[in-house]
Amino acid sequence: MKRLRVIGLYTLCACLMAGTESCTNHKKAVTATPAADTLTDSELLDSVERRTFLYFWEAAEATSGMARERYHMDHNYPAGGPEIVTSGGSGFGIMALIAGIDRGYVTPQEGRERMERIVSFLERADRFKGAYPHWWNGETGRVQPFGQKDNGGDLVETAFLMQGLLTAHQYYVNGDRPEQALAKRIDALWRDVDWNWYRRGEQNVLYWHWSPTYGWDMDFPVHGYNECMIMYILAASSPTHGVPAAVYHEGWAQNGAIVSPHKVEGIELHLRYQGTEAGPLFWAQYSFLGLDPVGLGDEYCPSYFNEMRNLTLVNRAYCIRNPKHYKGFGPDLWGLTASYSVNGYAAHSPNERDDLGVIAPTAALSSIVYTPEYSLQVMRHLYKMGDKVMGPYGFYDAFSETDNWYPKRYLAIDQGPIAVMIENYRTGLLWKLFMSHPDVKNGLKKLGMKE
Repeated sequence: MKRLRVIGLYTLCACLMAGTESCTNHKKAVTATPAADTLTDSELLDSVERRTFLYFWEAAEATSGMARERYHMDHNYPAGGPEIVTSGGSGFGIMALIAGIDRGYVTPQEGRERMERIVSFLERADRFKGAYPHWWNGETGRVQPFGQKDNGGDLVETAFLMQGLLTAHQYYVNGDRPEQALAKRIDALWRDVDWNWYRRGEQNVLYWHWSPTYGWDMDFPVHGYNECMIMYILAASSPTHGVPAAVYHEGWAQNGAIVSPHKVEGIELHLRYQGTEAGPLFWAQYSFLGLDPVGLGDEYCPSYFNEMRNLTLVNRAYCIRNPKHYKGFGPDLWGLTASYSVNGYAAHSPNERDDLGVIAPTAALSSIVYTPEYSLQVMRHLYKMGDKVMGPYGFYDAFSETDNWYPKRYLAIDQGPIAVMIENYRTGLLWKLFMSHPDVKNGLKKLGMKE
């Protein structure tokens, strides 16, 4: 695939609009930003995409090059420090880096060298039947338990990571000799994941976790619909440890039980959402950073794009109705998803039980591929709010106007989708790359999915 790299004056302008002094050194962020009203939509998108890209470039953990699980501007880390890196968030970050490299935010050589550092870390880091844990210590590559029994393989986070790696593979596979060598190393990591092991004895379902010390004690078979669809797609796509189609149909779709037509906020939804009538917005985003929902369908859902668009519209409509009368909620400010919250961390959803008055910018912004006009409306409003909600690496993770709560903190798994989906909206680059991988094509064909 031919790669388009932005150079010269356009690159310089992108740097200036993003508020940094240098495209190659990234040593010091400049807090001043252009007034929102002076920016065209294209300039606004570029400014937000590039700032968010810097989370994975400038704020990455130095030894591994991986995405830090979190980054707090006050350097106060109550649970786990800045050395903790994340597999899923790094998968999203790899895709954000590819977009930034292609746009000329860094040079091709700088970008490739960062990717080589990441791959070198993944080659030596702890793995469990080829699957990666949720967290590592980025300095050592040793697993950092996500919970007492969650100290082994996390197949969902591994799928998010592999989605990014396969995208990078396609970006480099037809390049020069060093790029092709990098693609070959990525392919080896992909082929090592033993998806069949996570069937827990050849069952027709995939299990989320396995630990070398606790075995299958977490006992979490994954059924749809939620954010985990990409795990089943990749398990079917593996050329070395691919699962049969029955695992998707019986495990994920539960022999058709995933289909459950219903209305929420007067908007039609076709699928059954686990534990709720309409889930948080990361369910519309994580699987579709590389997996292109446009034209994608199967026997359970005729159009994943339409379904995810409607899920986004439900979220927006609920926030506009605002049954709990939170300050700020409305057409300019909507978006409920998993994020930092006023009391820790929560999966905010469009229902009164899970709505805590917390807006996470990633919710509306990462839905730009589904609702461009509405998402841009939110993006411009957030931009106007200034440094209360925006820092050197893009918009902070979450805030509540009702509680006057504005923490200056970032989470990798929320930052990544912003940059990736903005790029997919602008050019479709990450979708084109991921969907061009021959193993992915074979997996989709195996599952009877139309593209």
